[in-house]
Amino acid sequence: MGKIRKPRSGSRAFRPRKRASNQNARITSWPKSEEARLLGFAGYKAGMTHIMMVDDYEGSPTKGHEISVPVTVLETPSLFVLGLRAYSSDACGLKTFSDVYANNIDKKISDSIHLKKNNFDDAMKKVEGNADSVKDVRVLALTAPGKTGFGRKKPNVMEIAIGGKTPKDKLEFCKSLIGREVKFSDVFSEGEYVDAISITKGKGWQGAVKRFGVHLQRRKATGRRRHVGTLGPWHPARVMYTTPMAGQTGYHKRTELNKRILKIAGKDDANPKGGFPQYGVVKNECALIKGSLGGPCKRMIKLRKSWRESGKATKPEIKYISKESKQGS
Repeated sequence: MGKIRKPRSGSRAFRPRKRASNQNARITSWPKSEEARLLGFAGYKAGMTHIMMVDDYEGSPTKGHEISVPVTVLETPSLFVLGLRAYSSDACGLKTFSDVYANNIDKKISDSIHLKKNNFDDAMKKVEGNADSVKDVRVLALTAPGKTGFGRKKPNVMEIAIGGKTPKDKLEFCKSLIGREVKFSDVFSEGEYVDAISITKGKGWQGAVKRFGVHLQRRKATGRRRHVGTLGPWHPARVMYTTPMAGQTGYHKRTELNKRILKIAGKDDANPKGGFPQYGVVKNECALIKGSLGGPCKRMIKLRKSWRESGKATKPEIKYISKESKQGS
């Protein structure tokens, strides 16, 4: 019998494997779009269920048949657009030129997130007067965890990119949104593909077997089984950073590409009997996204317009959404 071979466990692309600094995962890159629209949104992971839908995937052997699909229920309360951020550029790239905040922001909210006070008209005149220096414009939106049922009240500020042909077009679109609430259904549609950015579920300090998937040692190997057989060659006379060793597992920022939105449901369409375990009842608009998403329940997950297009977005035909109790028997 030959040696068993398998792909290496533990991608070297994710280094260093340390804890994320903040649960509010930052989106560092945005796709380009000529359509004037928001390119992102935020929601809270409630749990999972399954649906019955007609398979519409080209080339699938079950195309046209009803199939069972696991979905993640993401509660998406509306976002409040509190302002915009204009960017200029220099030799190092984009840098913040000016922030403009709406006048109708509640004082308790502005104090809790430490907003700088400015006059909307004066700040907007400054941006419009230097329109030639502005290279990009993005929206500053406020999440609304207080509208959910799991208890967290303090909102987070989320920066969302805007689609448009020129910075002036983006600025005009931002001005129309400032001081308003935006729904998930105003940004994304059913059948559309998105990228999910989140902080994964933390698993604490784990050994090399769980962390990197190394083989268990035989019984007589130094009297231990769950350890690495060697830390490296004689030369170079040091332990390489690629050597699988124990350490922090989980609670990392990760991006999943091309997650399909199967349905945008109301609060009564996806709630199971008794609510979701450790979460409760969904009280707002929610998105049913195909497959799993990173992080535990109640974790904020940010969605971004798909960077790599995965085909034309077509609305799927949903036959049934499971509302059976997730509490167990």
